[in-house]
Amino acid sequence: MGVLCPTGCELKTMLLKQERNVRTSINELKPQVDQLSRSSNNIYNYVSSMSNSLRERQRIVGDNSRVVGRYTDRVEDQHAYIKETVDTVFPSSIRVLEGVLDKVRLKIQKLEKAIQAQRELCKEPCKTSCPIPVVSGKECEEIYRRGGRDSQMYLIQPDSFYPPYKVFCDQTTNNGGWVLIQSRLDGSVDFGRRWDEYRRGFGNIAFDAGKGHCETPGEYWLGNERISQLTKMAATEVLIEMQDWTGDKVHAQYRQFTIQSDTSNYVMAVDGYSGNAGNCLLEGSLELFGINRTMTIHNGMMFSTYDRDNDNWTPGDPSKQCSREDGGGWWYNRCHSANPNGRYYTTGAYTQQMAKHGTDDGVVWMNWKGSWYSLKAISMKIRPFFDS
Repeated sequence: MGVLCPTGCELKTMLLKQERNVRTSINELKPQVDQLSRSSNNIYNYVSSMSNSLRERQRIVGDNSRVVGRYTDRVEDQHAYIKETVDTVFPSSIRVLEGVLDKVRLKIQKLEKAIQAQRELCKEPCKTSCPIPVVSGKECEEIYRRGGRDSQMYLIQPDSFYPPYKVFCDQTTNNGGWVLIQSRLDGSVDFGRRWDEYRRGFGNIAFDAGKGHCETPGEYWLGNERISQLTKMAATEVLIEMQDWTGDKVHAQYRQFTIQSDTSNYVMAVDGYSGNAGNCLLEGSLELFGINRTMTIHNGMMFSTYDRDNDNWTPGDPSKQCSREDGGGWWYNRCHSANPNGRYYTTGAYTQQMAKHGTDDGVVWMNWKGSWYSLKAISMKIRPFFDS
């Protein structure tokens, strides 16, 4: 060691000194390294979070792309359908509608010509083209007893204080003497009338079918005032005859039939049913039960028209009027089992879609043919009742 010791000792001293310097530098760098480590961890976590967000956004973009693709396909299909409709269907439909419109115009023109022709014919009061028989009486039964045995149009005068008027007398059915007060045959007369028209009467009493006298009844309503007057002269019976579209016939007869005056709104009272049509006026519709059937009984009801609501269906409510819905004037309850003055259908059976208000508004006698069968013909005849 002798020679080398100074040099070796100096080296040791130098190394120890450098060690202290290095340790000091290391101690100074250690907090920075720790800080850098924490920053690296934060950066790593941030990058990981960004990566996850990026993957989620890529997934959402992918889903949206698929949804957009599906809707794009649908939009393209709809566009193709609309284009085909506009290019082909619309023009075809327009041509069809134009054809229908042309036909409607022609019909309107024909109707206008017919109306004008009728106006020309009706400038002067219509005159009967067939003679009225000389024999007359208070009603048809008296005419029958005086020798008027042919069924045709006659003049009757129930009250000598009032002028006579024309009626059709049925002098052949059940020994004759019947005054025809209502007649539906072919739908030629509109029965959807106002109160005053039903009070006075309307329609065509009879016409000449080529025999030189008015032997064929027309469609008409004699008038509530005249019917009331006739039924109050004496005990009166009514015969209601009807026919379907196959030619089958039935009848309903009531031995008692009375119509009160205008002051009571022409209340009807009937009793003593017989016949094979079904007792609608007293029993109501056999299709119904309990209170529902009771609401279709006509006995004891006041007369109603679309402008004079006297029925029992929510009185005072203009949206609930039997006459407005069922097509004619009648002794409605709420509403009917019989509707002789209803709308005339030439099909027999009819449907809700065919009805103006979706109700059974035809010429109906429910206890024979039900609610949705409109009769071909129906008539009401009255005469004095003699209890034999």
